[in-house]
Parts: sequence; C-alpha cells; structure tokens
Amino acid sequence: MSNTHARIAVVIPSYKVTRHILGVIAAIGPEVERIYVVDDRCPDQSGQFVRNQCQDSRVVVLENPVNLGVGGAVMTGYRAAIEHGMDIIVKIDGDGQMDPALIADFVGPILAGEADYTKGNRFYDLEQIGAMPPVRLFGNAMLSLLTKLSSGYWHLFDPTNGYTAIHAEAARHLPFEKISQRYFFETDMLFRLNTLHAVVADVPMDAVYGDEVSNLKVSKIITEFLAKHARNFFKRLFYNYYLRNMSLASIELPLGLLMIFSGLGYGIWHWADSARAGVGTPAGTVMLAALPLLMGLQLVLAFLAYDIASVPRQPLQRKLFRRRARPAPASVSHE
Repeated sequence: MSNTHARIAVVIPSYKVTRHILGVIAAIGPEVERIYVVDDRCPDQSGQFVRNQCQDSRVVVLENPVNLGVGGAVMTGYRAAIEHGMDIIVKIDGDGQMDPALIADFVGPILAGEADYTKGNRFYDLEQIGAMPPVRLFGNAMLSLLTKLSSGYWHLFDPTNGYTAIHAEAARHLPFEKISQRYFFETDMLFRLNTLHAVVADVPMDAVYGDEVSNLKVSKIITEFLAKHARNFFKRLFYNYYLRNMSLASIELPLGLLMIFSGLGYGIWHWADSARAGVGTPAGTVMLAALPLLMGLQLVLAFLAYDIASVPRQPLQRKLFRRRARPAPASVSHE
C-alpha cells in the first residue's frame, strides 16, 4: 500500500470540546480523506456545532444515541470508516492536546508494512516528561507495568496515550462489542490486538498539557484497572499458551508458581511451629523451603523471558494480504 493510494480517515471523539474542535479539524492535513466527528451524546451538542460552523467537506458527523465513553465513540468511528472503505484510521482527541501534524508519523509505519497499530509515547524525550504532572507520571508508570503483563506488548510504554492509528484490516477483526468503552479503552485495545497477533509500535511525541483536568486517579489504578488487568492477563495466558498453542512455557509458569507457593507455605508453617516451641528452625528445614522457592522463581523468570521474546513481529496486514492473494486451488476433473 503506498501513500498515494491509502485512504486515511481520522476519528475525533467529541464530548465537551467545542472550544477546540474547529481548530483541531482545521489543522488536519490534506493527506486525510475523511474526518469522523463522533458526538458522544455531548451536552454541548458538539456534533451540531460542527455541522453549523465547519465548512470542511471531509467532515462526517456521527452521533451516539447515548453516552458510551471514549471507547464507544471510537468504535462508532471505526465502524463508519471500515464501511466507507478507509485503509488507515487515526484517532485523535478534540481538545487540542494532540498535534494533527503528527498524523504522518503515526501512519508511516503502517503504510510501510511494519505495524498494524501505532500509538503515541510521551516518554521518549526525558527532557519533555519533566512537564508531566507527578501524579500522572506515577500513574502512567504503574499502568505501563500492568499493561506489559496483561497485553503481552513488553516493548510499549504510556498505555493511556490516546493518539493512535490502526490498519483497517486489524480494526475489522476486533470484537467491538467486547472492548472496554471508557477509561480502560486504550489498554484493552492492546490486549485485543495481542489476541490477533497484531504488531504494535510506539511513536515518540511530546507531552503537552493545557488547562484540562486529569481524569487519571491513583484510586482508579488500584481498583478498576487492577481487576481488569488481572482479567486480561489470565485470558491472554489461556488463549496464547493453552488454547492456541502449547510450549515449554505453558508448563514453566504453573509449575514455577506451584513450587514458589509450596516453598513459602512449607517455610512459613515450620517457622511458626519453631517460634511456638521457642527453638530455631533447623538448617535442613530452611533448605527444603528455599530449594523449591528458588527453582520456582527460575521457572517463572524463564516463562517471562519466553513471553517477552514472543511479542508479535509479523504484521497482521501482511498475513491477511497473503491469504487474500493466495490463488484458489484448481478444480480436478474426473472425466
């Protein structure tokens, strides 16, 4: 797919962004064929505002009948872009915090056949992240660690970054009805893409913050996000290591965890028994507890090394293109 033939669309979730959205649309370059503004039941009627104030012929206003959250708004835009035959779908916010001039940077790896999905990363430039609020910086660091575990994309950072681009073939295979629609949307997208074995790449971008109020709270990380990350982690393990494929890593993790908990349980029980009796724990007992603990730790580390090495590297778009281009088998005559 070349730059001249790729049909690029931009999806802009619209909720209380009437102050900035016209400027965002105006800054989108001519390489974009269509712009979907998705009014997510905005109380400011931003969809109607764009219809009345914007003269850009590329703009299509979509309206959700109820407020679905950013994820639901993006899925509405994805569906429309796929239906209209777009090749690459970029998602940016309407609050002016994402520079439309970077669209080419996000689309480039997809056009080159190097990735199926690209996302922004504000942590490449260490000088720039000094402007990031401390709470947001801490929250992103914690979320990035959890996202690596739950999604399997160990090379990615800044999981809550909403500046993304996706190949339409990858988007077409996403289970839209299952993807989280609100705060967890960006992270859940990565988990869903991993189940498709899609290639995801980070795109460096500056951290820009204006007068917006952050919705990222530590309490949300600990409660809502932790539970959803755990759910996705176990789903990914089941899909990748037991349902679709079996490998040595499929044995290493459960055996390693069993040995770790066995060693801990044995050691704690005997330590408590010795403490009640007022005597020291025998060296042999300590060794019997430590040996399975250390061996289990080695097995878990071996599993993590395998999991890190298993990050998808062959873009899904190439696999699907080869499948479509494969000639049909010739019919055999029995005359």
